[in-house]
Amino acid sequence: MNNSESESLKAQYDRDGYLIRKGAFDPREIELLYGLAVGDNVLLNNALDLNDQSGKRTKLTLWFTPGDDAYGLLTRSQKTIDIVKELLGEGDVCHFHSKLMQKEPKVGGAWEWHQDYGYWYKNGFLYPDAMISVMIAFTEATKENGCLQVLKGSHKMGRLEHHFVGEQQGADAPFVEEALKFCEKEYVLLEPGDALFFHSNLLHMSEANLSDKPRWSIISAYNLSYNKPFREANPSCITPVKTVPAGAILASNASGLSETTDFLKKENEITLNLKDEQHG
Repeated sequence: MNNSESESLKAQYDRDGYLIRKGAFDPREIELLYGLAVGDNVLLNNALDLNDQSGKRTKLTLWFTPGDDAYGLLTRSQKTIDIVKELLGEGDVCHFHSKLMQKEPKVGGAWEWHQDYGYWYKNGFLYPDAMISVMIAFTEATKENGCLQVLKGSHKMGRLEHHFVGEQQGADAPFVEEALKFCEKEYVLLEPGDALFFHSNLLHMSEANLSDKPRWSIISAYNLSYNKPFREANPSCITPVKTVPAGAILASNASGLSETTDFLKKENEITLNLKDEQHG
């Protein structure tokens, strides 16, 4: 990435609160990862069911430390980390957690408008500008299967209060209503291998998957090492990522997550405020 491209990406991110990188990952990589994920019993057995207000269900599996498995190589890839560095600025990039989102046909639930930092604030992170989420599409994301929706520039509003709406927590509704009047809403339409980088205070949501096609994606949250939380026990978020070359996934003997992976368990949900930790 040359200086001109780097400055352009940073300017767009600062203005809009997000940016989309089309074709960030090779179709062969995504085909390998998705094929691995749908048959990964360890991953599926550690999935958590989260229901929306209508009773529709979304599954997610969340873990903290990125390993040498295929998913770890994805989250540690130079392709991702180099852009995260450009967007967040000076500091060592650390991996807070990753989650595989499994929004199945007809039953995949919706998520309320929310901000990631609305929840991460509760973990004791002080600096929202030092945090970012990266969504990588494993399948096509469309309006019909409940793609992410974002409010352009809403990250500049700062953190909003979040309140329970059914089993979920959403951003303070009157503020969201006002934000919808002033911020352009965009449907984030993605092809497999596309990546969405978005600020921790960006308002986003998604509708239920009413289509006959699944929507699977992996979302990795990153943090700069100086942003040390005072309520988060897992050290992953302040441990610099060991970056791997761009071609590491295809060059490896791809494997799934192991039983020793530090998954978020249902009984430990409260430690991450998981019912507050939502993503489309």
